Amino acid sequence: MEHFPIFLSVVLVVRNLSNELPRVVAEATAVIAPLVDDYELVIVDNGSDDNSVQVLKQLTKNHELPNLQVYALTKEVDQDTAVWAGLENALGDYIAVIDVMTESVQFLQTMLEQSVRGADSVFAVNTSKPPQSALYRLCFGVFTLLYKKFNGINLVKDAPQFRILSKRVVNFILQHTAPALAYRHLPASGGFARVNLTYTAEPRIARRKSLTEAIDRGMRTLLATTGGPMRVVTVLSIFGAFANVVYSIYVILIATFKTDVAPGWVTLSLQQSGMFLLLSLVLMVMGEYMVHLARRSNEGPPYHVAQEFTSAVITRRGRLNVEDTQAARSAVEKRTSLSESSPA
Repeated sequence: MEHFPIFLSVVLVVRNLSNELPRVVAEATAVIAPLVDDYELVIVDNGSDDNSVQVLKQLTKNHELPNLQVYALTKEVDQDTAVWAGLENALGDYIAVIDVMTESVQFLQTMLEQSVRGADSVFAVNTSKPPQSALYRLCFGVFTLLYKKFNGINLVKDAPQFRILSKRVVNFILQHTAPALAYRHLPASGGFARVNLTYTAEPRIARRKSLTEAIDRGMRTLLATTGGPMRVVTVLSIFGAFANVVYSIYVILIATFKTDVAPGWVTLSLQQSGMFLLLSLVLMVMGEYMVHLARRSNEGPPYHVAQEFTSAVITRRGRLNVEDTQAARSAVEKRTSLSESSPA
């Protein structure tokens, strides 16, 4: 087994797994400890309503399981927010995020090999998925297509949950106003070196996900990370304005070339088309304004320096007119001593 001279943090999000926790933590420790010089297990309890917190307290008192950091949330939150709670408190040079119920801890070694070779983000996709309902798969497929259309990222392939991030990436995410939302997609779009891997491992449990929670999380992610949906509103508003202009021209042509037009029809039609035109223009302006506000609220720093390198030899330093202050001070003191020792 290859050994890596790094400090690794592993974030585990758990909920209502009181019976599984001792075995899960022991297995993770047995795999991770021989891999790296030092490590920590950052366990986030996502508002469990069983006795998971008490079990975790006992595990921290177990001297056979060192390096445990436990954070118990007061209420259940979405998966990305829970993961970010662990990431924000992790101290490692590299931070791994893993769902121990559906992913394989054993695959961490392969991922670490890519990290130490220079990849700031390493993603892993398990080709063996827990079974989900047909409706869930349909909604998930639609969301994946929409997100890729609006943001250019396939969250399943380009930014899965199982990942290893360098500290540079985490520091970059920290500079965003909503890091819990940006955490999922930023490592795949932030310009850092990344590697995508695939593997096959049977999930520990066949856990079905809630469709309602998935829709809520998907809409929040979609609206918070891209202005695409509001751009659709803008396009529809422009189309509505154009259609009303065309309809107004049609009404004027009818009034010009027809003689048997019902009294009041022309006036009423022009009034309605004019009002709908005005309404479409207002919606267009409001849509663009909301897109601008969303970008301002979600954008990160103007720039972020991931790494900085300097050549061992800088030729301009030899041309700078800079005097060595220590040498100058010594010369002044020497001249002063000579003048004092000379006869008057």
